[in-house]
Amino acid sequence: MDDTKDLRLTRLIAASPAALWRCWTEPHLLCQWFSPAPVETTEAVIEARAGGRFFTRMRLPDGDEIASEGCILAAAPGQMLAFTDALGPGFRPQPDGFMTAIISFSPAEGGTRYSATVLHGDAEARKRHEDMGFHEGWGAAAYQLATLASKIKA
Repeated sequence: MDDTKDLRLTRLIAASPAALWRCWTEPHLLCQWFSPAPVETTEAVIEARAGGRFFTRMRLPDGDEIASEGCILAAAPGQMLAFTDALGPGFRPQPDGFMTAIISFSPAEGGTRYSATVLHGDAEARKRHEDMGFHEGWGAAAYQLATLASKIKA
């Protein structure tokens, strides 16, 4: 991790790595927690394999929608999921990439050590993401993820 370019969120979640994996890779589950309320994720396509599609559509409280098209870089069930918006499905370059996320799940006493590391191309992009509310937004989403994952049998 490069502290000048990257952001990280880590939590201990009282759920299994398999439950967290399901929440990240099953669209109907991802839509329940991915956006910090009151923003809603209304659509998701997650093809959990290298080159697969990572697509989400979010609806803001004012009704505006934000779609994000990306590519899965690596997927190890129950362990790690990496995706980026710099590439589209099939590793097709996209013009305006902003970040790459590496999500990891490690068994720990009491559940899973969950880590989201978000890489940016430069310090300016990192700062922009931090100013957008990275810690608050990703933290709220992690809380929603933990709540959902604790109810899932995996």
